[in-house]
Amino acid sequence: MNRAEKAEVVEAIKAKADGARIAIVTDFKGMKVEETTALRVKLREAGVDYQVVKNTLARIAFTGGAHEVLNDKLKETCAVAFGYEDPVVAAKVLVDFAKGNKKFSIRYASLMGSYIEEKGIEDLSKLPGRQELLAKLLGTMNAVPQNFVGLLANVPRSFLNVLTAIKDQKEAA
Repeated sequence: MNRAEKAEVVEAIKAKADGARIAIVTDFKGMKVEETTALRVKLREAGVDYQVVKNTLARIAFTGGAHEVLNDKLKETCAVAFGYEDPVVAAKVLVDFAKGNKKFSIRYASLMGSYIEEKGIEDLSKLPGRQELLAKLLGTMNAVPQNFVGLLANVPRSFLNVLTAIKDQKEAA
């Protein structure tokens, strides 16, 4: 690779890293092409970019950015998954894939500039996703007005029940 090609690769990695909320470094040593392709498809469907990187070029690209904490850890063969919208989605896809493939492993990550070990990524994958959290929030926000309307509807209903009971009592007398 000549100097111009290396500069292009560094710029591409830097652009992805600057837009990503999470960057997860993985080890794919020993995996077959079909397995890697299956992983790429799953990640692409989830809106996550996955790129095999040369360590020196990745260090240059990460320097001065949000994921600079990864620079000291980049060793051996590695690939980086960049999650843009929801960091939990990227973690879930990678952790699920790692459970089914013994040759694939997750090393560490940078979540908006904070360093996370493998255990932290597994914990992150167990959290509900952004969409699920928004749905729960909306459900909670909807519950308050619904309960209020039900409470207000009970007052006239109770009053009507009292009047009906008085009417029935007077008719029976």
